[in-house]
Amino acid sequence: MSSSNPVSPSATATSSSSASSFSSKAHSCIQALSSILSTVPSSVSSSSSLLHDPTVSSQISALLRDPDSGSGDDNLCRWLYDTFHSPDPELKLVVLRFVPIVAGIYLSRIALRKSLAGFEAILLALYAHETTARDGQPISVNVPDLTQPSIYHEAKSSVKTQATELNLAVISPTLEPHGTMRSSRRARIVGVALELYYSKISQMPVSSKLEFCEFCDIWATGIQNKPSSSSSSKQKTILLPWELLQPSLRILGHCLLGAHKSKKLYEAASMATKSLYERSLHDIDAKAILATSSLLRLEKMALDPKLNVDHTEIDMSLAL
Repeated sequence: MSSSNPVSPSATATSSSSASSFSSKAHSCIQALSSILSTVPSSVSSSSSLLHDPTVSSQISALLRDPDSGSGDDNLCRWLYDTFHSPDPELKLVVLRFVPIVAGIYLSRIALRKSLAGFEAILLALYAHETTARDGQPISVNVPDLTQPSIYHEAKSSVKTQATELNLAVISPTLEPHGTMRSSRRARIVGVALELYYSKISQMPVSSKLEFCEFCDIWATGIQNKPSSSSSSKQKTILLPWELLQPSLRILGHCLLGAHKSKKLYEAASMATKSLYERSLHDIDAKAILATSSLLRLEKMALDPKLNVDHTEIDMSLAL
């Protein structure tokens, strides 16, 4: 007969203490935020409710979009910076929820030559967090070697080597520590912030993903629709190097092909992807053209059952 292992009193006490500490941190953050926003609903009493409350999110989004936001003395930017450094992982998610707006507004205002030290402090904090977490290692994936036979195919030529070398594709290169934002580092730092956002995207509310799709479209076209108005304004398009484009396409891929049921999110992601594809054609960027057109192809396959065929499945009509 098997018996369950008893939990030691010390372990239970430690767990309870951690939970109490996180709850206290969340309460302190909410109190600090209430002095910045016009109102914080009484239902917002935990990290999770802070992440998903639409009233709080809409107020923070509006403040971040304000023409004078993002400066070094911006109280909301300071709150986001301090909150991200909290040991509570759910409070970090609250900050990540606003990465699309912070990155989107920041990149859109670079050409204005105004102080954006508040936005830069947040982005540098996210970059420093990832630099520490990766510990000098790149993010890579193992790509199958088609010269080696598998259960799905035979190699064209016989391979006599006993060991198969790993074909590693680097998704994100090794990070170097950066304490300041410079034009030569900007795309990399913002791109890493987007990579961190993507790593938690399943926990992000739909409204956050919609904001990302909005700014992707603005980055690609330079056209910004004004809220509560049928008019739009033309802005200078920003540069879209691979460091920015790759994480953006990964996020859009989730919005297009993920398990969510939001039609609005799907349509916004589809429009943003098409805009990025047209931008890559305009820039004559072969790598970007291949990536964006591939994502559009995957979208088409997901919509058409006839194209969505798994060739590894056995056709039962051929069974004896």
